[in-house]
Amino acid sequence: MSTHRETSGAILIDSSGRLLFQLRDDNPEILYPGKIGLFGGHREGNETFLECVVREVHEEISYFVPPERYAHLTSYSGDDHRGGTFRCEIFVTNNLPADRLAITEGALLAIWPKDLATIESKFSPSASFAVNAFLRDQTRMFSLLLP
Repeated sequence: MSTHRETSGAILIDSSGRLLFQLRDDNPEILYPGKIGLFGGHREGNETFLECVVREVHEEISYFVPPERYAHLTSYSGDDHRGGTFRCEIFVTNNLPADRLAITEGALLAIWPKDLATIESKFSPSASFAVNAFLRDQTRMFSLLLP
């Protein structure tokens, strides 16, 4: 039987301009163990992709970012490596106080945009897709986000 997964993820930007990622636990029972991923997760019930990313990011960083602070970046879909298909909606938000975040899954990885190439090989597929979309469209992203 074919399955379909739906998730939301976000590139987070702290108040100094660093990109914040989740360094995933090195647990073989999770998707992409030990990789660098986005904060986010699976949709629940009838929630929208935006509602999902707001909930998941809040759960994972212990800091609430209201929905209006997110800008939609891109969509990512295709065949799921587990069989079936997936769809992920990716968002961006900024001006997060990195020193006030308490990460509940994995660890926080903060990196300057200019240094992304140094960790590129460690990204999960969705994080790699999101970062490439972000780098192509930084001007539009920053114009949509609150100062």
